[in-house]
Amino acid sequence: MSFFANHLLVALPALQDPDFARSVALICQHDAEGAMGVVVNRPSEYTLGEVFEQMGIVLIDQRLRDHRVLAGGPVHPERGFVLHDGQARWDSSLAIAEGLNVTTSRDVLEAMAAGEGPDNAIVALGCAGWGAGQLEQELTQHSWLTVPADAPLLFDTPLDARWQAAAGRIGVDMTLVVSHGGRA
Repeated sequence: MSFFANHLLVALPALQDPDFARSVALICQHDAEGAMGVVVNRPSEYTLGEVFEQMGIVLIDQRLRDHRVLAGGPVHPERGFVLHDGQARWDSSLAIAEGLNVTTSRDVLEAMAAGEGPDNAIVALGCAGWGAGQLEQELTQHSWLTVPADAPLLFDTPLDARWQAAAGRIGVDMTLVVSHGGRA
């Protein structure tokens, strides 16, 4: 069986679920029990400065104040997920791939606020989850493209360009993909 950790799911135009239409989700964990990922192209209504203030974390690195927090998915929308490069040296970290991790503990946010965090990070509220076999079923229904993840797309590509850029990694131009099929 093939599992998709460290891959991006790129929503095809036929996927009309409002939580996932035109989304790009990084799969953090995938096994026979199901999958967990974080949507990486949807801004939330919050900035990092607001999150730090709400959590009582003193923000020393003022460059982070206006960074947008992402809406990572409909599961646990009150919980933070930090996708970051470097080592998994914080509590509650899961290595997705060499040099790519997801951390759910407060200590990574405290390090970021102090200017001692990872070089590149995405902070998201919530995640996406699929039960056993659910993601595989959605793939057979042509809801998603799977694309190998890469750091430049995650950390350098503007949010509004990630959907098209992710599909472009495998040669797909989403402006040419239709949202319906037919029979000849």
